[in-house]
Amino acid sequence: MKSTDARRPRIRSSIATPSVPLTGDRTLIMGILNVTPDSFSDGGRWQKLDAALEHAAQLTAQGADLIDIGGESTRPGAERVSVAEEQRRVLPLVRELARGGIAVSVDTMNASTALAAAHAGASVINDVSGGLADADMTRVVIETGLPFVVMHWRGHSAEMAARARYANVVADVRRELEYRVAELIVRGVDPAKIIVDPGIGFSKNAEHNWALLGHYTDLASLGLPVLVAASRKGFLAPLVAEGAAPDARDAPSAVIAAIAASQGAWAVRVHDVAETRSALDVADAWRRGARS
Repeated sequence: MKSTDARRPRIRSSIATPSVPLTGDRTLIMGILNVTPDSFSDGGRWQKLDAALEHAAQLTAQGADLIDIGGESTRPGAERVSVAEEQRRVLPLVRELARGGIAVSVDTMNASTALAAAHAGASVINDVSGGLADADMTRVVIETGLPFVVMHWRGHSAEMAARARYANVVADVRRELEYRVAELIVRGVDPAKIIVDPGIGFSKNAEHNWALLGHYTDLASLGLPVLVAASRKGFLAPLVAEGAAPDARDAPSAVIAAIAASQGAWAVRVHDVAETRSALDVADAWRRGARS
């Protein structure tokens, strides 16, 4: 018997929603646009709507396939913000970008924000909790019919460091993602709309992050599109000059993106789109050379 949720009518945006492919032979670039005062890398830079729109246009021109808009920081130790404040930050930007034909993913753990963003024209719901933080998120995903990024998650920012304990991080993360995906499907989420994210940096230390990246194929064996989101994260700090700003991590971030693309990742979530685009172009040329 089908879930009652699965029989609910789809929510239609009043704005033409740009489509985002979930299959294909090209890794997509998800450009990060944080409209928060406290994000670890670029907090406060894009809080004004005009500045955010200009930056989104720049990311798109540099090769971003979609723009990931977040109104609440999820860095370690970050404080939660109210849903009303999150929506005040996010919705005008989603609406304007969608009107301009730019595909948008909304980075939120709040079901009401996801629903409002869908009405505003968002193309993807990107929930770092995979629907665990808000019990109503599953219903919103079903009703909107939007692709849903399910990240591996063990708790909110204030508590996630204490939960970075694994018997085998690759096996444990894969199993927990598999169980979460199965639960969503049983409740009525279309499996063809699910994307998984191993949650680099969330309840994981540097060793865990590298193990997950190094065993990408174990995660890909779930048979679902995979989002890799490692850009500028703290575990990359030892690879650059001591005390360097987070944007100094763009080069190693681009290398990770290129390797992820060579492994068949659906998308990479990055701050520096231009450098990532160059890295993915090199990876594409390398693959073409191997086939010639």
